[in-house]
This record gives sequence, C-alpha cells and structure tokens, in this order.
Amino acid sequence: MTRAWDEFAASVFDIVSPQLLFLLALVLAGLVGALWYWYPAWVPRRLPRLPHWRLPKWRLPRWRRTRKPKRVRKAKKAEAEPVFAPTVVLPDGTLLADRLAAEGRYAEAIRQRLRDVVGDLTAAGVVAPLPGTTAAEVAADAAARRPAVAGPLAGATDLFSEIWYGDRPAAAFHDERMRALTGDVRTRMRGVTP
Repeated sequence: MTRAWDEFAASVFDIVSPQLLFLLALVLAGLVGALWYWYPAWVPRRLPRLPHWRLPKWRLPRWRRTRKPKRVRKAKKAEAEPVFAPTVVLPDGTLLADRLAAEGRYAEAIRQRLRDVVGDLTAAGVVAPLPGTTAAEVAADAAARRPAVAGPLAGATDLFSEIWYGDRPAAAFHDERMRALTGDVRTRMRGVTP
C-alpha cells in the first residue's frame, strides 16, 4: 500500500508542483469554508416539488368509520409586562419630576410626570400599555375604562405632545399645569372604584 501511494504521489508531483497543489488545496478549503458559513443563503428554502400521482384510497364503509377527536388548541395569553412603572421617588424622598423641574429641565419633568401618572394607572389595573404604545393610546384606553379621568388625562397628554413632539420650549408654568392635571387624574382615580 505504501509503495502504491508513493508512486501515485510521485506521478502527481511530476505533473503539478507541490507548492501549486498546496495552494489549490488552500483555495478549495477556503471555498468549502465560505459555502459552509453562508450555507442558508445559497440553498433554496424549498426544493421544487415533482408532480406525483395519487392512487385512489380505499375507504371503509360509512358505518365502520370511527371519528377522531378534534384537537383543540388553547390560545396562550401573552402576558406583557407594563411599560411604565409607578411614581419614581429618589433616595432622598423627592420625586424625580420635582428634581428635574428644580433643575430647570421642564420638558423632562413634564415627561416624567406623565410617566408617573401612567405608572399609577398601570399599577391600579386601569391600563396595561405595551411597548410602543403612545401616550394618546394610553389616554384613550384609560378614558374607556375610567371615564372620570378622561378630561385631565387628555389635557396632560396634549401638553406632553405639544412639548415633546411639537418642539415647544417648556417653561415653569407648563410644569405647574402638568402637575395640576396629573394631580387631578390621581384624585379622580381615588374617587372612583374599579
């Protein structure tokens, strides 16, 4: 066996030099490696189906057939975690929205006050916002479930939209108005039981 292999290798090396053969082996290995790496992209998703002929099925007489029970699929309830958390209180006992307003960051304070009130609505079980839910959608959902909060929550949402989406500069009176609106929402929430 060894002699046959030696003669075969010698006849190959007479035609192709060892360096060229090594280079060809490297190129072939690289090609195989690239095809292996990008395998899903170059293989078709479905192979074409060949036409096939069906033979007639022999059926049992109607009176001998047994019925198979139907499978009932139970739909899994998708439990999404709420997007908003309840009111954010800093370690020193102050609200994050109040800290932002004290620093003159009124637009961020307005956003935080709306987040806090939506977090309170979520904690109370009034709304369950999913990721990507807009403030207007949360307000509409809350108004449908608790009509008492519809007015002040719509005002708070409009003010938030003016500041954040309308690129309107926020001032201290905007923050005071948002504080009053969110306080009204909380008061009306406490006054109405679910």
